[in-house]
Amino acid sequence: MSTAGPIRIATRSSDLALYQANLVKSMLESHGHTAELVTFKTVGDKKLDEPLSAIGAKGLFTKELEAALGKGRVDCCVHSLKDLPTESPEGLAVGAVLKREDPRDVLVIGDIAQAESLDELPRGSRVGTSSLRRRAQLAARRKDLDIVELRGNVPTRIKKVDTGVVHAAILAAAGLHRLGVSQRITATLDAPEWLPAPGQGAIAVQIRSDDARMREITARLNDPRTHTDVRAERAFLGALEGGCQVPIGALVMPRGDGYVLHGLIADLEGQRVVRGEIALDERDPELSGVRLANRLRGEGATEILEELRRAQRLPSPQPE
Repeated sequence: MSTAGPIRIATRSSDLALYQANLVKSMLESHGHTAELVTFKTVGDKKLDEPLSAIGAKGLFTKELEAALGKGRVDCCVHSLKDLPTESPEGLAVGAVLKREDPRDVLVIGDIAQAESLDELPRGSRVGTSSLRRRAQLAARRKDLDIVELRGNVPTRIKKVDTGVVHAAILAAAGLHRLGVSQRITATLDAPEWLPAPGQGAIAVQIRSDDARMREITARLNDPRTHTDVRAERAFLGALEGGCQVPIGALVMPRGDGYVLHGLIADLEGQRVVRGEIALDERDPELSGVRLANRLRGEGATEILEELRRAQRLPSPQPE
């Protein structure tokens, strides 16, 4: 039994974030520790009237939690891994990645649309999403749909489907499963034809790099399979200098006796989608991610990134 005070867990205050933080809390308690939640509102939570891509900064859903962790006000942070920038702030590290939920995207379709799949949605249907990645893939598949900005937590977005603000919404399967509303899933957008965000469906526990106690405690929560897979996906994302302003998808999937990393990058309108795959190197998953990114750069990804920088005034990569 731990003799130290309660482990203070930083979390956002949304229903989904609290579910994830309470899951970590329960896991810690099962190992004999006491824990308590400390809630925060982030920039991404406060600016609900702006598209995520327009807000611009990295760490839209993590920065305030990370600041508290760095100052020692909390002992760890719980994040949806897909929200965590690929470069950790100085002094912070990921202590554990929990076993992954379903990583795929799904469609929630309202009754008015009378459809059971993406292909069945009537021409001109309004489909809501706050993700440039989802927007680009949707535009590539169905140019005849009206893709609109949809912000808010999971219940809010589902309510906007039910009230007809949008005819359908694209959400992460993991969030619906965790909140106990899986019955609202109308159709699953299967990979690798449709790729989720790198790390989607995984929960990360972030700690201070020099906190040996928390490193030892959180290591017990880590799922090796998930950790290996997301290291490759996030390395692919990082090698393409991606964030919420770049439509990038990635997912490691089993094939035969091994695993394959699938990745894509697209322009904002979905007119050009560059995708590829590479066998996963289990011993060095980051190398697999970098190699796939470099391969896609040679097939047009670099041109897409340059176009995005010009259109959105993204910063150019700095020399090492």
